[in-house]
Amino acid sequence: MPLTPEQQAEIDELRASPRPTLRAVSEGMEGHLYRAHPVLDHGLVRVIDYMGDDGAITQAARVSYGRGTKSVSNDEGLIRYLMRHWHSTPFEMCEVKFHVKLPVFVARQWIRHRTANVNEYSARYSILDREFYIPAPEHLAAQSTVNNQGRGQVLEGDEAARVLDILREDAMRSYDHYEAMLSQEGQQGLARELARMNLPANVYTQWYWKVDLHNLFHFLRLRADAHAQYEIRTYAETMCGIVKDWVPFAYAAFEDYRLGGMQLSARGVEALKRRLAGETVTQENSGMSKGEWREFEAAWG
Repeated sequence: MPLTPEQQAEIDELRASPRPTLRAVSEGMEGHLYRAHPVLDHGLVRVIDYMGDDGAITQAARVSYGRGTKSVSNDEGLIRYLMRHWHSTPFEMCEVKFHVKLPVFVARQWIRHRTANVNEYSARYSILDREFYIPAPEHLAAQSTVNNQGRGQVLEGDEAARVLDILREDAMRSYDHYEAMLSQEGQQGLARELARMNLPANVYTQWYWKVDLHNLFHFLRLRADAHAQYEIRTYAETMCGIVKDWVPFAYAAFEDYRLGGMQLSARGVEALKRRLAGETVTQENSGMSKGEWREFEAAWG
């Protein structure tokens, strides 16, 4: 379970004690505050705090002191303009702080996005829980033969069962040794900062991750993409649902221009123009590499 009964009781208490405020409030985000959204087998995402809403984006773009006489449709149109023309600073006016519980190997992918503030659970000071990510059978796949960092066909039958047994046995054995090194009877035991090195990369860690909306959109564009690794993609998709409720105009523009949009190179634009003019364009006469051409064909046929 992502949360213990004690953690859930704390969340329920926080949600039962609202406070008046003069700052901008997003009703959609208020519904998510503190609530834990389960991800994978033991993971979670929850909102700890946030700042701003759609209005904060347009207010920053106009550099005004108030809402004035502008209409909701003007706000939506302005946000779409800002997104369409890659204006970033107005989106940086909104921020959100997430509490995320995730496997260590997912955290090591995630931390490559260096545009956030992070504070992680310390296994130097505390003992990690006996919680490991074990994939569901449908997410066990062989190595892709065309993509060095991707997955191929799903493993089935005896091979899938063999891999799952290895993952469970190795995780439990390593944690048994971790506990034994920490607390041997009659002995002081190994320091926590050393004992942790024996744990596998599928053990769960936790952190607070605070980011502005512009950089969050960049994270979601890459990690909610269909080509992203499944495990981190499930976190990104959960966060997409939260952001959609928080800043609906901004998220709709992001979904249209980033998630659902497509970027072409100069050679791609030229190839598309030649096709529209009736010319037969191949990889050989397009000037593109085989990889570029494969991606071009996947998008444009």
